[in-house]
Amino acid sequence: MRRLLGLVAATVAAIILVASGQVSAAPVPAKLLKSTADHSKFKALDQEFASGPEVTKACLSCHTEAAKQIHQTQHWKWEFINPDTKQVLGKKHIVNNFCTSVKSNEAACNSCHIGYGWRDDKFDFTVEENVDCLVCHDATGKYKKPSGFAGLPVTKDTEFPPGSGKIVRGINLKEIAMKVGPSRRTTCGGCHFNGGGGDGVKHGDLDTSLEAPNKDLDVHMDTEGLNFTCATCHKTGGHQVPGSRYAPTAMDKNPAHIRGVADKSNPTTCQACHGQAPHKVAKLNDHTGKLACQTCHIPAFARGGQPTKMFWDWSTAGKLGPDGKPMVVKDDDGYDTYMTIKGDFKWAENVKPEYIWFNGTVNYTLFGDKIEKGDKPTAINNFEGSATDGKSMIWPIKLFRGKQQYDPVNKTLVITHLAGNDDTAFWKNLNWEKAVATGMSSENAKFSGKVDFIETYSMWPITHMVAPKEKAVGCVECHSSGGRLEKIDGIYIPGRGSDHAAWLEVGGWAVAALALLAVLGHGLGRFFAYKRNR
Repeated sequence: MRRLLGLVAATVAAIILVASGQVSAAPVPAKLLKSTADHSKFKALDQEFASGPEVTKACLSCHTEAAKQIHQTQHWKWEFINPDTKQVLGKKHIVNNFCTSVKSNEAACNSCHIGYGWRDDKFDFTVEENVDCLVCHDATGKYKKPSGFAGLPVTKDTEFPPGSGKIVRGINLKEIAMKVGPSRRTTCGGCHFNGGGGDGVKHGDLDTSLEAPNKDLDVHMDTEGLNFTCATCHKTGGHQVPGSRYAPTAMDKNPAHIRGVADKSNPTTCQACHGQAPHKVAKLNDHTGKLACQTCHIPAFARGGQPTKMFWDWSTAGKLGPDGKPMVVKDDDGYDTYMTIKGDFKWAENVKPEYIWFNGTVNYTLFGDKIEKGDKPTAINNFEGSATDGKSMIWPIKLFRGKQQYDPVNKTLVITHLAGNDDTAFWKNLNWEKAVATGMSSENAKFSGKVDFIETYSMWPITHMVAPKEKAVGCVECHSSGGRLEKIDGIYIPGRGSDHAAWLEVGGWAVAALALLAVLGHGLGRFFAYKRNR
């Protein structure tokens, strides 16, 4: 009893001491950084920066080899030579049917280059301080590279365009530099979500809804689940980012990647993680030899509430409003359907992909290629493949259609000088002939002086916005008449109308009927035999 009373007294005394504040609780340990370095403690970054190159110079004082690595990448060069087709590609060279070309528009377009100051063909790609570290490693969300400044950030409030009365607000480079971190969806998405001139315009499966998606939108990037960043799949080494759309991996027969094993295969494919037989049901695994995983697991794109552009007609650009000024017409949801400086658009959400055989080879129509204007649209790029080449899979794509500038005499696509504060920029003067003449001269290309318009299409692989397995494409969506794969040739799909053979169906039902009669006959025979023998 005496021991019990002593224990009670000690407990009461402890409670009184804690309540009176004479005894403090153990301190909560500080939250540790995931990184091994706290950049806010680096003296090289603890200074006011007047320009982006000054920040890079400070970064290179520790990360001595980073710029050299960047200089060898597609992200830096905007150039890629396809080893199979030998075509010289990359953003610097290709034409598309959105804003058509970077050429002569560098000051505007190159806000999405990972460098500083690429304004024209005099840009020096060998200068290490021209590399932009912050565009990929900003962790504040405050870093901006406004269009028109050739990829340079603005550090002081600046009127732009000059005389417009519009102010571009300056940003604090010191604050941003001292809080850098690994790349994230928002840093990659700053460019890739906004390709083609706006949110969700170009790809269809990449837009700002992927900054913080739920599981229904993307099972891998789900913020409450796996929370993948872009670099989780596009795993870099020496700043080389795998997963180029210029030479994609259409069919991956390699096993899943294993840590510690040297592997040069593409880490961005589904098979790199899931292997060749990912399903528990064997019949589903039977499909993996012909169907890309994306074909079933991405039932639609532009699913996050942000529509994607499906059509762009440049030929209607130039019309002014009732007040004689450039106009913008919007739909009920607030999306542009007409702009004086760009023409007509069509948007769509929850779009079912189109399906093609694809073997990984992409052929591009380039500047200078001769094009005959005909009844069918011209392919800006064409995904090659067939049911019989042994290396093709059935892939989902976004098929983007447009109508763009064309030289009817030389029979080539043209370069148009769109952006700029000069008299020849189309977005300022609305004069096609002047704008195309300036654009073509930037490439020393022939121009007849005449501008026509030609229908085109471009193909975009669909590989993001992976739905939960419960919402994958259902069997009957393909195995039926008029189903998703109705246009796919060279393969037999049970249930598809084009694969229907009346004689085979009649024969099948006949065999089934005979089998049923045989079973019934056998059963009746057994029954009567039993009766007779009782």
